[in-house]
Amino acid sequence: MSTTPGRAGLREFAVDTDFGRIAGLRGGAAGAPRVLALHGWLDNAASFVPLQPHLPGIELVAPDLPGHGASAHLPPAAEYTVVNAARAMFAVADALGWDRFGLLGHSLGAAVASVMAAAAPERIEGLVAIEALGALAEDIDRSALRLHRAFSEPRSARRALRVFPDIAAAVEARLATGGIEPAAARLLVERGVAPARFDDDRGGSLPAGCTWRSDPRLTRPTAIRMSEDQVRDLLGAIECPTRVVYANPAQPYFPESLRRARFACLRHGELVVLDGGHHLHMEQPEAVARAIGGHFAGPRH
Repeated sequence: MSTTPGRAGLREFAVDTDFGRIAGLRGGAAGAPRVLALHGWLDNAASFVPLQPHLPGIELVAPDLPGHGASAHLPPAAEYTVVNAARAMFAVADALGWDRFGLLGHSLGAAVASVMAAAAPERIEGLVAIEALGALAEDIDRSALRLHRAFSEPRSARRALRVFPDIAAAVEARLATGGIEPAAARLLVERGVAPARFDDDRGGSLPAGCTWRSDPRLTRPTAIRMSEDQVRDLLGAIECPTRVVYANPAQPYFPESLRRARFACLRHGELVVLDGGHHLHMEQPEAVARAIGGHFAGPRH
């Protein structure tokens, strides 16, 4: 395991796992309650930079999920799935020597954390899920169609990465997708890009701005998703205290009726609803930290 200085109260770290090298950011005092913080789809560990200073009582480790940020891409034959991401995050915890720990997840990260809490309840001390609870589901009668679409896309096809002249242009592109404020977008983009280079006529390479370093395969359709009944069964298997933080208004893909129904599956759930956008943990870190409160307080490991 290696560590280098990072942003503000966080430092860079990396561990070698069966999923390749997983990098990220970590901060807080050793001996405090341990919390693994998992970011959203196409985001990265910088997702927790604004929130971490407002959670002084924990040791927070925020990995870049496989294929995101500075972490390794999965091999070509491997699939990016919520279950694989959960296995990768347990591998990170193992590399850190963490037997028991808490989970803090946003969006996709909250879905991954939900799976982890259901899969190994003996290891998870507490869960905070922000803007998601459980994975995206698929109607059973659409399973074959989803599988067909996933297999119809040529595995050898590799989408050309967009090249930006500078960080500012990449931030503008991220803002164009909507749902995030400029300061939060810049944090994610700064960690989410790498220098782009092109070959010159003498066999060398010259700098050419920057490009995304996330794996383009992350945007491919998932071959199989759980049904809603399966998701709810997993949520009902979560044994640890769980605090859910939803933003108001609800996202179109996770409407109010669905997110309330999923929350009702929890054995030990608390719900907080805050006015704000999908990345409210970055844009309103103080309010989200208050919502988390002392959920992770007290050494349990």
